Amino acid sequence: MQDLLLLSRDTPIAMIKNSIAEPIIPERLPLYFRYFSDAKAWLESRAVDDHRTNSRLLKKALRLGNRDDLTSVLAVNAATITDNYWVRPLGDDSLCYSDVRFKMNLFDQLALCGSVHSFDQPPSRTPELTNIGSFEKCWRLENDQWWMYKSGKQEELFSEMLAFRVGKLLGLPMAEYEPAGSYIKSRDFTENACVDFEPAAGIIGSAFNYIKIYKALKAISVEIAEMYVRMCYYDGLILNMDRHEYNFGALRDCSTGELLGFAPFFDHNIALVSRGYPIGEPKDMLITDFAELLRFIGKPLYVKKLVEDEVLAESQRIPFELPSTASVSAPKEFTAKYILRREKALNEHCAGLIEH
Repeated sequence: MQDLLLLSRDTPIAMIKNSIAEPIIPERLPLYFRYFSDAKAWLESRAVDDHRTNSRLLKKALRLGNRDDLTSVLAVNAATITDNYWVRPLGDDSLCYSDVRFKMNLFDQLALCGSVHSFDQPPSRTPELTNIGSFEKCWRLENDQWWMYKSGKQEELFSEMLAFRVGKLLGLPMAEYEPAGSYIKSRDFTENACVDFEPAAGIIGSAFNYIKIYKALKAISVEIAEMYVRMCYYDGLILNMDRHEYNFGALRDCSTGELLGFAPFFDHNIALVSRGYPIGEPKDMLITDFAELLRFIGKPLYVKKLVEDEVLAESQRIPFELPSTASVSAPKEFTAKYILRREKALNEHCAGLIEH
């Protein structure tokens, strides 16, 4: 890998030599480099998921000679929509931040739905090469605001929308979601990188144990650790099976590196009934692991109690339809009541440590 200069906007913050980051302004570095030094791994973590069919089409349309993660990332100088970090070859001063920052996206249709018309486009800079995640998606600029469009089955889109609306009912810090025809869209919560989103991977690595993650987060911020506990409660409530180190994290001041707080909650399309209608009473690991976390912390968690009529009303307002089955004739009502059953199960397993 060639030697690179890592910048935040137009400020050099590290040199990358032999794939190792050498800090220039340590407090401005991505959090990842406080714990790890492998710059190649950090760059590759910003690459579009090669398992997505449309990402392979995208790389072909962009005429990338090599289609590995590093080549994909460096084709756009490792720039993303949600932070201000980017790289350029060490010693090359020909590029500045305004040159690499995304101002349009001509490959949104290709990334989202595999549109053949995108093959008529000449190659250009696109945020899709650093749009991570396993589902087909794209960034679109609408009225100077970036929105993430995501495709999926009706069950996935419905689950994501209801999860968002339940989070709002609870007063949680939610990324904004809206139905968008046969898709769903979410507004860029960094407001075009006015702040930096830092994935939790930069703090916790690949740890998945609730208690270990809580300890790692508490070491950098008590406030962030406490919000993580609320997120774990929320994941238990909505049966979010896919929380991982890249779909939660922190926000930072892009000029100073100061931690500003927990990022809004996002990415809940593998929750609720996205994988079918649950059978039996809820007692899965999302509930039992959360109960273990609360017992470790040893103090009550105060959360708002859901109102059945409100959850039912929100489920009915969602435009995506769910399939009926022999055992589930009213799927939207079933899903709303299932959330309330999970709320009850969380209260029971946590033995007085949840207060409403």
